[in-house]
Amino acid sequence: MPCRKTSSKHPGKPSRQLLFSEVPPTEEHSLTPSSSMAESTQGATMDGILQEISAVGRKLEDMDSAMASLTVATKSMRMNIAGFQTQVTGLEQRVTMVETRIASWVERDQELLYLSCKLIDLEDRSHRDNIHCLWFPENVKGADIHSYLGETLPKLTAIIFDPPPWNFKGCTV
Repeated sequence: MPCRKTSSKHPGKPSRQLLFSEVPPTEEHSLTPSSSMAESTQGATMDGILQEISAVGRKLEDMDSAMASLTVATKSMRMNIAGFQTQVTGLEQRVTMVETRIASWVERDQELLYLSCKLIDLEDRSHRDNIHCLWFPENVKGADIHSYLGETLPKLTAIIFDPPPWNFKGCTV
């Protein structure tokens, strides 16, 4: 007479029911030549059970091999991810260093632009103070510009200045 016994290995998980036979084997359960039909039915049932067990065993082997390949693939992925993490960390450090360099170059560029504008302004100031007279050479021969202009201007303008209207006494060359 079979009885059902519930057991739970883990508390909190649903228990499953196990079948136990508490009846000791007797002569009525033993196989006799008169029960050949029952024996053939039982043999067919046992063969079916064995086939199912072997099919389940093959599936378990397939699952074990699939699990092993998944484990290998997971380990490989972890190693790749660890490698990528070190590469990303290195790249982040390099990007930070490049950003710092670029910021210093921008500051230097602004300073150079300021100095360039200042230099251009100073050069323009010196050119603004110059008087450009047509038909006069850029540089006067000799150190005495007063006598040169005093002789050259009356000849070119056909005006005689007596005394000349300009005062060169305060000018120095």
